[in-house]
Amino acid sequence: MSYEMIAILMFSTMMLMLMTGQRVFGAIGFVGVLAAVFLWGTGGSDIGFSAAMKLMKWYPLLTLPMFIFMGYVLSESKIADDLYKMFHVWMGPVRGGLAIGTILLMVLISAMNGLSVAGMAIGATIALPELLKRGYDKRMVTGVIQAGSSLGILVPPSVVLVLYAMIARQPVGQLWLAGVFPGLMMAAMFILYVVIRCRIQPELGPALPEADRDISREEKMKLLRAGLLPIVIFATMMVPFVNGWTSLVESSAIGAITAFVAAVVKGRMTREVFENSVRSTLGISCMFMWIILAALGFGAVFDGLGAVKAIDDLFTEQLGLDPWMILILMQLSFILMGTFLDDTAMLVIVAPLYVPLVKVLGFDLIWYGVLYTITTQIAYMTPPFGYNLFLMRAMAPSEVTLKDIYRSIVPFVAVMILALTLVMIFPQIALWLPNYVYGK
Repeated sequence: MSYEMIAILMFSTMMLMLMTGQRVFGAIGFVGVLAAVFLWGTGGSDIGFSAAMKLMKWYPLLTLPMFIFMGYVLSESKIADDLYKMFHVWMGPVRGGLAIGTILLMVLISAMNGLSVAGMAIGATIALPELLKRGYDKRMVTGVIQAGSSLGILVPPSVVLVLYAMIARQPVGQLWLAGVFPGLMMAAMFILYVVIRCRIQPELGPALPEADRDISREEKMKLLRAGLLPIVIFATMMVPFVNGWTSLVESSAIGAITAFVAAVVKGRMTREVFENSVRSTLGISCMFMWIILAALGFGAVFDGLGAVKAIDDLFTEQLGLDPWMILILMQLSFILMGTFLDDTAMLVIVAPLYVPLVKVLGFDLIWYGVLYTITTQIAYMTPPFGYNLFLMRAMAPSEVTLKDIYRSIVPFVAVMILALTLVMIFPQIALWLPNYVYGK
């Protein structure tokens, strides 16, 4: 059997196992090690041990539990809730102001947690009921929350970009910095859409009634101080890193400690909050470590087969496609897979194939990491089985139907496609900041 056929058999077997409901790391790791044993005998079983040692020696991986712990402390202690109260008071007088405040909330939650699920949970449980009660259009606000929560995998500290960094062998710090401007640009585009839509149709996002805005200046300032605390925590963590005073791992530790101290000072660090935060951090961290371990083993076998060279020859020599056409086809495949897989599964399945191919085609792997992440965001919101669609259905009140959720994401997906196109045409949107910081 040729190496090309072995690679196809590996890929198809892995997909079949995933469709039967097997865990992602189990399916990928099992296929990788089994293929190695058949190809190279008992020595092939060392693939798994080699991947484990490589994982344990990867120092930046320490950032993963730190940032996840920071996010869960801020969420469980309700410090993140203060953000929404601040936006509610300060943005309420503007048409669509609460929707705009919700997008800003999603950006800040993303900067605290790095997972889209956290933003979705806070947005759906805190913001959505309040928006509906204030007369906001249910389709617009469900779209706002889904689109805003998707920023969690792009705005640093993105956990997904940590996974990509390990598989693509790229610096985590550069990837995080590369996600800053595209993430903020996308958030600004969401806000611009809401502003324009509410100007054309004011009934979609009415301003708060005068009675609800009758709050003393002292109370407003108190809410402002409480809401700015998470921003201060994020700045305490990121400013030393961007200025080169601390390493990435040191900054992640500063963020975790600062969030913990803030919760203690505010009297919200109860035994239950601490236990829930630690348990959730351990569960998420272990899940990602198993996935990375499986991906490394699978990728080593795939590289050894020369599958990437074979596929490159197929696209460029036999089919005559230019590099940009191949890149676009790769992004379309992510959107297709996103209808039934989550972001980590998509990355782990195709990374051994796509990442080396991107390098062979001459594209920047840092830039491609941002493209992958934006495409994943789009896939999250693409019917029929987009990940965010069903998360919203599970969390939204009964008055918001699945049809409403499907229709709500259409304009936001269009905005995200526009953002993806801009980053593809102008790579410096993603690359300027990491080049500036690491080029000092």
